[in-house]
Amino acid sequence: MTGTKDSSVRKALITAAGLATRWLPATKAMPKEMLPLVDKPAIQYVVEETIAAGIQDIVMITSRGKRSLEDHFDRSFELEHYLAERGKTELLAEVREIADMADIHYVRQKEPRGLGHAVWVGREHIGHEAFAVLLADDIMHSSSPLLRDMLGAHQHTGASILALKRVSEEEISSLGCAEVEAWGDDPAFVRVTSVVEKPAPGTAPSDLAVIGRYVLTPGIFAALERTPLGAGGELQLTDGIGQLMKEEAVGGVIFETGRFDVGNKLDFLKATIELALERDDLGPPLREFLAGLTGHGQD
Repeated sequence: MTGTKDSSVRKALITAAGLATRWLPATKAMPKEMLPLVDKPAIQYVVEETIAAGIQDIVMITSRGKRSLEDHFDRSFELEHYLAERGKTELLAEVREIADMADIHYVRQKEPRGLGHAVWVGREHIGHEAFAVLLADDIMHSSSPLLRDMLGAHQHTGASILALKRVSEEEISSLGCAEVEAWGDDPAFVRVTSVVEKPAPGTAPSDLAVIGRYVLTPGIFAALERTPLGAGGELQLTDGIGQLMKEEAVGGVIFETGRFDVGNKLDFLKATIELALERDDLGPPLREFLAGLTGHGQD
């Protein structure tokens, strides 16, 4: 299913409130969302993906110690003056574009109570309309049509839509898992019949993991209110979707490539290398360097 920009979904919620303990000590004083992939912070890729899908109204769920996220997407008059004075017009245009790229609002999740709770605290800004949810840990390559496909599926069905990816048996136990059935003629578009958060090894109903992109109807907020705490004593979004499925259909779009989990250090390195190799200014010398590696940190 090839999606298009969908005017019926006007808002997106980006979750960026996690403590990032896997990235300590780097994240002791800097949010993991600000870790650079080449020369842009990871969170900017997520915002750019949202805009490319036609959504300009974004609420970002943050937490204490993440003020730098707000600063990054704000104007910096001192920096702009410095660049203007020195005739660095291209850089000046680039930093101004960051501040103007979208209408971004910020809501704090005051304590780490799970992804479902992070979505729930954004309810006042979202209101009574469908919206996209993007997890800041998941970076999609700019060539991926995933979010646009999901918006197209929502426009066609009116249902909540989950991003699904086949993973190994080892991986599925640390993720949400979806059981599905056919829904129409497109094998990449399915109806979700059940969801399980972090199934015990050997008990997963499928190899389809729920990955960090969602298009949700406003019914999710009432569903979350009646959802008991789940894995880790937190309010899990997967459990809330399970409650939602008792009243509404939920679909899924299966994708294969283009995703990096930048909460994972190896995936972060892979994303950095792949994005750098695609650039005209960095690709050729980096490719030459990688080809000449001896594994000993020296020539």
